[in-house]
Amino acid sequence: MKKYAGYMIDLDGTMYRGKEKIPAAKRFIERLQKHHIPFLFVTNNSTQTPQQVADNLTNNFEIKVTADNVYTSALATADYMADLDDNKRSVYVIGEFGLKQAILDRGFHFEEKTPDYVVVGLDYDVTYHKFEMATLAIKRGAHFIGTNADTNLPNERGLVPGAGSVIALVECSTQQRADYVGKPETIIMEKALKKMGLNKEDVVMVGDNYMTDIQAGINFGIDTMLVYTGVSTKEQVAQKTILPTIELDSLDEWEV
Repeated sequence: MKKYAGYMIDLDGTMYRGKEKIPAAKRFIERLQKHHIPFLFVTNNSTQTPQQVADNLTNNFEIKVTADNVYTSALATADYMADLDDNKRSVYVIGEFGLKQAILDRGFHFEEKTPDYVVVGLDYDVTYHKFEMATLAIKRGAHFIGTNADTNLPNERGLVPGAGSVIALVECSTQQRADYVGKPETIIMEKALKKMGLNKEDVVMVGDNYMTDIQAGINFGIDTMLVYTGVSTKEQVAQKTILPTIELDSLDEWEV
């Protein structure tokens, strides 16, 4: 059994299921903490700040972590833009507070008509006006970036529209594809690894969804650990050309 120096870990389906606790997840994190093994929750959620994510884990699932343990697609998007061009600092954003705050924290400012970038993520109050402003800005030459391609999100009512559905409307209206940041793309993985300060061969990506979590690890060239507590099933994964490095029924099976 390989020992990893660091863990990238998904949230929904891996640490919890909606509002349902996964007891093995809590025990898994406590083992990592006991052995002082660094870990980072790598999530496509762009709506919340890292502190909000950490508070949710601590208060609702008894998984006691801090904001430093969280890396969102919002943070990855802001880090990605910051590395592109020091002279381009204006952004038009469709998204929630978590995304806007991450972008502001990296020294960008908001601009509606002629921004350098248009960033689109999940927005619970999206309007025609926002789509209109984003479309016109991209048509004028703004760099079009999408936080993540997830078309749907599971909640207590079923599968509701995700960031990918919002981004798809702007793609349709501009006839341009966004540059995507979140899983399964490599951008978020590269930025997360940089934050951890580790080498590829020393980390593993842990998740429940083959199409996002495991594919992200495969695309980035790191080991992957699929736990069957969420989206993907054994039957689905068995059909894949590239299998996860490790497959588990429960995180209790893994000794850190």
